[in-house]
Amino acid sequence: MPKNSKVVKRELDDEVIESVKDLLSNEDSSDDAFKKSELMVDDQEEKDVDVEEGSDVEDERPAWNSKLQYILAQVGFSVGLGNVWRFPYLCQKNGGGAYLVPYLILLLIIGIPLFFLELAVGQRIRRGSIGVWNYISPKLGGIGFASCVVCFFVALYYNVIIGWSLFYFSQSFQHPLPWDQCPLVKNGSHTFVEPECEKSSATTYYWYREALNISSSLSESGGLNWKMTICLLAAWVMVCLAMIKGIQSSGKIMYFSSLFPYVVLLCFLIRGLLLNGSVDGIRHMFTPKLEIMLEPKVWREAATQVFFALGLGFGGVIAFSSYNKRDNNCHFDAVLVSFINFFTSVLATLVVFAVLGFKANIINEKCVTQNSEKILKLLKMGNLSQDMIPHHINFSSITAEDYNLVYDIIQKVKEEQFDSLGLKSCQIEDELDKAVQGTGLAFIAFTEAMTHFPASPFWSVMFFLMLVNLGLGSMFGTIEGIITPIVDTFKVRKEILTVICCLVAFFIGLIFVQRSGNYFVTMFDDYSATLPLLIVVILENIAVIRIYGIDKFMEDLKDMLGFSPSQYYYYMWKYVSPFVLLCLLVASIVQMGLSPPGYNAWIEDTATEEFHSYPTWGMIVCISLMVLAILPVPIVFVVRRCNLIDDSSGSLASVSYKRGRIIKEPVNLEGDNTSLIHGKSPSEVPSPNFGKNIYRKQTGSPTLDTAPNGRYGIGYLMADMPDMPESDL
Repeated sequence: MPKNSKVVKRELDDEVIESVKDLLSNEDSSDDAFKKSELMVDDQEEKDVDVEEGSDVEDERPAWNSKLQYILAQVGFSVGLGNVWRFPYLCQKNGGGAYLVPYLILLLIIGIPLFFLELAVGQRIRRGSIGVWNYISPKLGGIGFASCVVCFFVALYYNVIIGWSLFYFSQSFQHPLPWDQCPLVKNGSHTFVEPECEKSSATTYYWYREALNISSSLSESGGLNWKMTICLLAAWVMVCLAMIKGIQSSGKIMYFSSLFPYVVLLCFLIRGLLLNGSVDGIRHMFTPKLEIMLEPKVWREAATQVFFALGLGFGGVIAFSSYNKRDNNCHFDAVLVSFINFFTSVLATLVVFAVLGFKANIINEKCVTQNSEKILKLLKMGNLSQDMIPHHINFSSITAEDYNLVYDIIQKVKEEQFDSLGLKSCQIEDELDKAVQGTGLAFIAFTEAMTHFPASPFWSVMFFLMLVNLGLGSMFGTIEGIITPIVDTFKVRKEILTVICCLVAFFIGLIFVQRSGNYFVTMFDDYSATLPLLIVVILENIAVIRIYGIDKFMEDLKDMLGFSPSQYYYYMWKYVSPFVLLCLLVASIVQMGLSPPGYNAWIEDTATEEFHSYPTWGMIVCISLMVLAILPVPIVFVVRRCNLIDDSSGSLASVSYKRGRIIKEPVNLEGDNTSLIHGKSPSEVPSPNFGKNIYRKQTGSPTLDTAPNGRYGIGYLMADMPDMPESDL
């Protein structure tokens, strides 16, 4: 081409094509201006979307209105129903107060370090779970997709629990409460108590028959329960409206949904401590059983609870932190949220056992009264001698201590004939040892205790409104773990995606509001998340520490935080956490293999629960849930490894938010200088080939916040610079 034609082209500001190799060969390492500049890459096939000129880098991505809003969002996500109905059960089952020791140790070993890691990568890369792992290595992009699948599975049944809470909430505005007493059945001129209720209890009957109208097995569908279908629809409408504008809408709701449960818990604690028997419950709760603490099962269950209590692997933590500024102190956030979660669990445990202590005291008083009447009958019949009874005992107002004294005397004197007398030992500890968790605690045991409260409808309204808010806080994080990565990756409108996601989830969720729906909730809870999430978090740890590089990651943290994080995290991430996670994965697989897969079915005739094994098709569903959740990891790896999809079309591109432009960046770039793109050193990868891309150096422009190694974001900005002076080339 003639020389003068080149001049003309430059005067017309036409685009100049120059390879990366040629460009970098002209780089002068001592040129300070060049060091401060950023190289521009433009894909001619794709146009940039202009945004407001002069905006800051962080302004292009939605941001939290305040630090408090962000903390409340993370607390709302991590503090959920498990803190109220799972932690107290584990604490009681695994040694009382002694259980707190392994829990705290594991919180420090795997909880806080891994929570800190997820917060840091989300804040550092500022994308959802798919974009984060694509950024670190495109071959690991399946980790983000696996997180989305798990989030979707969990959201399906978690919102059903919110629907149950809404139903009980709506039924609490009446006195007496509808589950206060067993219903009466009229048969002609005769009126009698409902047999199923008489064999169990009023609250148990109301839960299984009135609320769920449950069938006798998983295979017996029984059709839709329309009451619960409406409640499920209401739950999804609430979630959709709260999430439709992203954090701009859900963030404001967090002020209520995250704080209200603490108000209710404190009110319940104060009220509970004023009840007779509450101190017995708390004393029983925190009496340490040190011998149990040494059992491996206790440590496995503590590790599992730590893992799920913080929401690790779901993608919600990464999504929320991606809306932070890069200089936010995410280390402080990790420690703060982790300990808020722990102290919330302890507070909930105090409340639960104060109330259960009150309930146990009432049941114990009934036991004493009934058995005292039996003793009086035996005395009148001559089966027992009056000489056995201490003179100070008055059966008309006998206390639990006096009854137990009489019981022990009769047991010693009538040793051979004692069983035939039909007397029971009325010990409050026996009642407190009946461990309950999950729906059995929230919808049966706790509701029964509240019927004995003065102004019971008020406390019932407060309790179930608290459950709704706890559930919604976790649902916001779960849905954000689905929406944010997809929006970042595929550039769809958040409003449309949110509505579609909620509609699809509602229609699939109809399987949970059949008469057999409770059994499907149990199935999904047991098999859809546990193993897949463990595998996801192990891969996350490996991706950051081994592939991205722990030294590089520590440098990034130093730049973000303004100080070097403790070496404690270095050793936890590199050695201890992966080892503990692998042990937990193996233990979970062994436990799953040893435990017969099945569910507890409610049998109407006997009014009791009976263990049923899953049918063959049920086992297929269980296995499919685990396989589908983790399948994206190998699929994406094979697709990337074998180059089965050409990413140049932009279908798998991720979105980056930069100054002045929203830009698309291919995620399959390979080359010598992908250190500028993927944060790798030039020696780690071969040279890129961008085809007809334009590379220009921008001088005198505002620079992005950069790490000491010069890599924040992707290192390249993709934009046209028509006013570029020739001398810069």
